[in-house]
Amino acid sequence: MMSGVKEPSVDEKIKRLRELNEQAKLGGGQKRIEEQHAKGKLTARERIELLLDPGSFNELDRFVVHQCTEFGMAEKKYPGDGVVTGYGTIDGRLVYVFSQDFTVFGGSLGEMFAKKVCKLMDLALKTGAPVIGLNDSGGARIQEGVASLAGYGDIFFRNVISSGVVPQISAIMGPCAGGAVYSPALTDFIIMVDKTSHMFITGPDVVKAALGQEVTFEDLGGAMIHSTTSGVAHFIAQNEEQAIQIIKKLLSYLPSNYLEDPPAVEPTDDPNRTDEGLARILPDDPDKPYDVKEVICRIIDNGEFFEIQPLWAQNIVIGFARLNGKTVGIVANQPMHYAGALDINSSMKAGRFIRFCDCFNIPIITFVDVPGFLPGIDQEHGGIIKHGSKLLYAYCEATVPKITTILRKSYGGAYDVMGSKHSGADINYAWPTAEIAVMGPHGAINIIFRKEIAEAKNPEQKRMELVSEYRQKFASPYIAAQKGYIDEVIEPAETRPKLISALESLTTKREPRPTRKHGNVPL
Repeated sequence: MMSGVKEPSVDEKIKRLRELNEQAKLGGGQKRIEEQHAKGKLTARERIELLLDPGSFNELDRFVVHQCTEFGMAEKKYPGDGVVTGYGTIDGRLVYVFSQDFTVFGGSLGEMFAKKVCKLMDLALKTGAPVIGLNDSGGARIQEGVASLAGYGDIFFRNVISSGVVPQISAIMGPCAGGAVYSPALTDFIIMVDKTSHMFITGPDVVKAALGQEVTFEDLGGAMIHSTTSGVAHFIAQNEEQAIQIIKKLLSYLPSNYLEDPPAVEPTDDPNRTDEGLARILPDDPDKPYDVKEVICRIIDNGEFFEIQPLWAQNIVIGFARLNGKTVGIVANQPMHYAGALDINSSMKAGRFIRFCDCFNIPIITFVDVPGFLPGIDQEHGGIIKHGSKLLYAYCEATVPKITTILRKSYGGAYDVMGSKHSGADINYAWPTAEIAVMGPHGAINIIFRKEIAEAKNPEQKRMELVSEYRQKFASPYIAAQKGYIDEVIEPAETRPKLISALESLTTKREPRPTRKHGNVPL
């Protein structure tokens, strides 16, 4: 050692580390943190703190900085490079989290930013744990050029490789524009925050320049638009705190990976509970609507239904619940909207949900009240043939336990599509109110007895008599039950114990399928 030169002591080196850690925690600096708060947004680290169990977060790559020297970037380096990554626990279960930091270069993605996220996703895949992305980014870092695009591509690839292996959840906490939207779109669930989050491929300025159309951020890609019109978002939260609560609740229904069963909870609702009130939900007039969610909530544990995409394609209802403490996925036609008829959006909504449940060993419970497919030029030209087949494909492909209960109408091709015995359902129940037929009584009578009705003294009266006769004779569950397509016609009151018993019996279900790379789902 040269005389007069004093090496830093161990204590000084530790002090230096602590200083660097504190600097890294400030992201883009106090001023930008205050700007973030002024927008009603939390910082990247505050979000992680809310999400994870206290003291469980272990940060990775805190000192990573970008390698870009163009456009004066060499002088602008921030530890962490705009994204906080690491692992921790939620309710004691391991999760991997990345949280984009808008205070650093507007959360824009560059080469090292992407490498951090990729490293995290690789670890999640190796360990079989969910990945949660908290997105708040202006998109690609323009200064880094094609390296940014390459970074996005590397993340997209991992999204696809991880699909069906570990759950992937995206929360959109701010802007999410351009290439940045495709990673969330490839994940299983998207949560958006009302008024402060936006998703779009091309922003309002580009839309104006290209098409001359004036549009606000909110109208183009706000949380409400994506929750009601596009179906991109699965949940809408009023604020970031609620968004984080949604993530936690969602995870409580899911296994950590495809090799595990979903977590079971200690049941607090009697598995043998019957409910005479179920029979009174359905109107005597089969053409009158009712709320299928009321049926669902009376059957499941404690009436706790965690609905997904509640504002989009409302003619079908999907979500998670528990039966005797075990997670199930619920799919149900909703007579309150389009009389429960299937259309393009509802087919895509339910089809994707069924495929997710199948990926992660979640049994599928289906409640059927469907008059058919929605007619019309818009539906046909929009590709209802192709999109409707997605739902059929999903049911046929799924090998998890599948239990179907027909509540009321089950007409035409929609009978086949909605979890019928013929699309691989294991146990099929029907209420005595079920109407299973090629078409509804009115349509059938108009075709079969067209001549008799036309020649009758009072055609309308004749038609109503024939409709009543048809409904009693043919539009019932008993013909299907005679052929073994319905395993049991049950009283509404006993639906819960029947479903729980069926689920128990299917616990050890194994259904091998032909070896192949993958099927060709009708996209």
